[in-house]
Amino acid sequence: MGKIVCIGGGELRNKTTLPIDRYIRNLVDKQKPYALFVPTASHDSKPYFNTFRKTYTSELNCKSDVALLTTGEMSMEKIEEKIFAADIIYVGGGDTEYMLSIWRLTGFDKMLLGAYKRGVVIAGLSAGAIFWFDAFLSSTLKDKDPSKPYVVINGLNFIHAFVTPHLQNSEIEAAFIKEIKKEKYPLNIGIENDCALIYDDFNLQEVISCNGKAFTYKFENNELKKVEICQNFKIVK
Repeated sequence: MGKIVCIGGGELRNKTTLPIDRYIRNLVDKQKPYALFVPTASHDSKPYFNTFRKTYTSELNCKSDVALLTTGEMSMEKIEEKIFAADIIYVGGGDTEYMLSIWRLTGFDKMLLGAYKRGVVIAGLSAGAIFWFDAFLSSTLKDKDPSKPYVVINGLNFIHAFVTPHLQNSEIEAAFIKEIKKEKYPLNIGIENDCALIYDDFNLQEVISCNGKAFTYKFENNELKKVEICQNFKIVK
């Protein structure tokens, strides 16, 4: 198995997550790793890939490439070739529900799981982090109409928890807590921007941070408690 790096949010463009990106790159013991960017959640935004390349090539000395699933520019055979060549696969942020619908339609979700089982590092930010979980809080409707609520969407069910990114946003946290109280999921995880959870064999190994934190929400005597995740916590620079 490889490693899974779930980043709660941040800005590649402004390099707020650069210490985490450096950690991801250093998980691969090669002089110039092949880093494959997957921007499905942003509808295959090419400017987003250019931002990724500026960090992973210019800053971190990786060979950067992109897998475009929605533009018709690449066959699935070509994308599969790229996945087999990749040392790092980085899934960008955006609309998680849309991303998963495309992945399920094309079989990309199975390709990604196969890469992880072969030992590839799978990293991602926001939408690119939360799809592994049983369920997650999504702004899919709210992004189109601010009057709409946050919604709960089912993920790929490999990491057994209910999760939200961008926990530092008080509106998101309030919506997350509301859902936790309604559904009473057995494990609830909130991840702030510039913080990442590292999983190995789908088990949490450590928390890394360059500015944010991660928390669990647990019921104790019918009262919901917010507890910082301190398991192997480390600051990355």
